[in-house]
Amino acid sequence: MISVFGSVNMDLVAYVEAAPALGETVTGRAFHTVPGGKGANQAIAAARAGAEVAFLGAVGDDSFGAELRHTLAGAGVDVTNLRTVPGPSGIAHIVVEDGGGNSIIVVPGANGAVTAPSAADLDVISRSDVLLLQLELPVEAVTAAARAARAAGTTVVLTPAPVQPLPAELLEAVDVLVANEHEAAAITGQADHERALEELRGTVGWVIVTLGSRGALTAEGDGPVVHVEARKVTAVDTTAAGDTFVGALAAARVERRRPDEAVRFATAAAALSVQRAGASTSMPTRAEIDQSLLGPEA
Repeated sequence: MISVFGSVNMDLVAYVEAAPALGETVTGRAFHTVPGGKGANQAIAAARAGAEVAFLGAVGDDSFGAELRHTLAGAGVDVTNLRTVPGPSGIAHIVVEDGGGNSIIVVPGANGAVTAPSAADLDVISRSDVLLLQLELPVEAVTAAARAARAAGTTVVLTPAPVQPLPAELLEAVDVLVANEHEAAAITGQADHERALEELRGTVGWVIVTLGSRGALTAEGDGPVVHVEARKVTAVDTTAAGDTFVGALAAARVERRRPDEAVRFATAAAALSVQRAGASTSMPTRAEIDQSLLGPEA
């Protein structure tokens, strides 16, 4: 089982030819509300990739909260431990350009109320094979969850986003770190992603640096650095590509695939996701991922 201790937001998505500069107003061509949040995205991606998933987090007592809970449950995610707290749910304002790039402003809302994992959360974490963590919850809560998972023998996978300084006690509890090249550079101060990976794997056992359309670098322990090529696709919306990658990677980890095979599986899932609009709405099913790995002629 995979547990996800993380954020859940309603994404307010505007589609434009080009994002406005500071002080500029532009006309968009479409607007959608789409359930998202890095934690919820990863949970749904893992569930669609074939894993059993439990979500640990909070929504507000507003209409968005009810819709977010319904969306997670509808994707097959166990929401037994999804709390409802007074006030608004988390939201994200997202601007998506026609080329597929995006910019995001996150307002935490109910996510900010999760200052520690509950006793019920800790029980689920202890029974999980993998715990997925991000940094859209207070970092002290993320650290507590990671340490509890390490003590229970649960594999801890961290996405260091939004990027911020990482407490040593958090990194010490992480088994797998999945960072994009910008996050890896910010954490290490190394502009070159290969040097950043080398520095990070001095602390974490398995490090993956995602490179967008160029694929991903992966290194486990003191083994070789492997470059997994990305599939050549036309991107429509890259909003949830990283979360899709992590969710699919976790599903592959539960199945005990080799690290390079797990990264290829995750890369195929991410390539499928960028060809569709939205966050949770863009994530592929297990059948779609398997078909993609077989190739177009299968």
